[in-house]
Amino acid sequence: MPKAVLYRMDLPNYTCGYGTAARDLLRQKGFEIEEHILRTRKETDRFKDKHNITTTPLIFIDGQKIGGFTDLKRHLNGSKSKLKGLLRRRR
Repeated sequence: MPKAVLYRMDLPNYTCGYGTAARDLLRQKGFEIEEHILRTRKETDRFKDKHNITTTPLIFIDGQKIGGFTDLKRHLNGSKSKLKGLLRRRR
């Protein structure tokens, strides 16, 4: 089972929809998820500064930095396309 690490924001008065969407998509695709929830604005800002990003979530797959939710969708679709191409060549 592939492994993903997900950092997402879930503040007392705000839950990031992209973070929950990323979690749901990873589950749907069968990933084992190590989830890290950023619970305060200060913690979130420190995290974004450390990783040089402006938004959350941040996803890593098998140690590779993927990016946010849109990057995750692109990565998963690209992986699927590469796999289909390899299978076509083997015929």
